[in-house]
Amino acid sequence: MGILGAIIIGFIVGIIAKLITPGDPKPRGFILTTVLGIVGALLATWIGQAIGWYQSGQPAGFFGAIVGAIIVLLIWRQLARPR
Repeated sequence: MGILGAIIIGFIVGIIAKLITPGDPKPRGFILTTVLGIVGALLATWIGQAIGWYQSGQPAGFFGAIVGAIIVLLIWRQLARPR
């Protein structure tokens, strides 16, 4: 259930992050939404461990993953913005 669970939770987190954050461009499709959620969870875990919120080996929670996905989505928009 480890990898399958990460994919399902990543997809849910990606959808929530896309719904919370207004504007375009947004990553489209199942795979990019899932990657957004998984990378957001990894970013939240890394930042949380760096500032001492999480112990080593402890993953970010669901809400932390959503915040991480929103950060990744905002970075995505800055990089994907037409020039």
